Amino acid sequence: MKRSEGSIRTTHAGRLPPVAPADADVTRQVAEVVRKQVQIGLSCVGDGEFWNGRNFHYYAQQFGGVTARPLKEGERGSGREATRERDRFPKLYADMDRVGTMFCVPGEEPRFSPPSKMVVTGPIKGRATDAIRREVAIFAEALKVVGGAEEAFICVFAPGWLDHHIFNAYYATDEEFVFAIADAMREEYRAVVDGGFILQIDDPGFVTSWDMIKPEPTLAEYRRYLKLRIDALNHALDGIPEDKVRHHFCWGSWHGAHIHDLPLKDVIDLVFAVRAQAYSFEAGNVRHQHEWSLWRDVKLPDGKFIVPGVVSHATNLVEHPELIAQRIKNFADIVGPENVIAGTDCGLGSRLHEDLVWAKLSALAEGARLASRALWVR
Repeated sequence: MKRSEGSIRTTHAGRLPPVAPADADVTRQVAEVVRKQVQIGLSCVGDGEFWNGRNFHYYAQQFGGVTARPLKEGERGSGREATRERDRFPKLYADMDRVGTMFCVPGEEPRFSPPSKMVVTGPIKGRATDAIRREVAIFAEALKVVGGAEEAFICVFAPGWLDHHIFNAYYATDEEFVFAIADAMREEYRAVVDGGFILQIDDPGFVTSWDMIKPEPTLAEYRRYLKLRIDALNHALDGIPEDKVRHHFCWGSWHGAHIHDLPLKDVIDLVFAVRAQAYSFEAGNVRHQHEWSLWRDVKLPDGKFIVPGVVSHATNLVEHPELIAQRIKNFADIVGPENVIAGTDCGLGSRLHEDLVWAKLSALAEGARLASRALWVR
């Protein structure tokens, strides 16, 4: 991956709204999303994720050994639907569930609890590589159509996030279960890198799992839980150069209170245990913006760099470029500007109205230009 040398590089966390008409062929749809990112001035672009179909149920259906069954009384189809925060704000989440919203976005398609549960009933076998190879091929063709980009990435889920949507009823231990998912994902990861793209590991479970475990674990217990999932992810990444991998974690993109979010300081050392060169995380929303200061006490390992979110998916307000520049400089002054890439807290597509997505990314690019002038021109 390219570092910020002479200017702050920019990227985002993955999901974007489509730009081309819905009846356009897929290559054109992806090409137009790429073109929009390049025109805005983003350094590392994605395919938008809006078209790939690799959602949680896709993996559950594609994995051998996984069976869908109707929910039983009182069950949930996803681990994120039973959290301590939901217990704390029952009316808020009941009102959101009633209308089927996670993001309170105008025009948002209703999202209701899945009617079925994906359960492991036999050995997990990965067979989902056709879809990722198709995504790689179409993205490559779309880049040719628009004349290329400086750098490009594709997102794939971490084992420690898929296990919130696929439930174990076969493996004797949690370790066997999580490593089985990791084995099933290995070829997905390799297909992205072999196709010439940066692999972004999407790993919201890294910190959101904290609020999904009942009763509340001790921090030591949670760190053991997390370390197991890091080991499984690293197992799946074995053989892939670290400079081809960036690791994205967040505290969940739903528009809620987030008062149960685990502080970054409690797991920052474990972040660096993931075999990646770059780490993408939330730093722009009001629940986590203050955490930039912890980097005063944290040594960034040699050869690594960070991708802090400097615009948020959690507000309709478009951040002022001066604020974005200030956020970038907070990190750059501590870890060095060459070790900072400006990003987004999470994927913006579907979490915000499409007009706001492009306005925020434009502000991100302008804020990075302002920060670059301050950091390199003395």
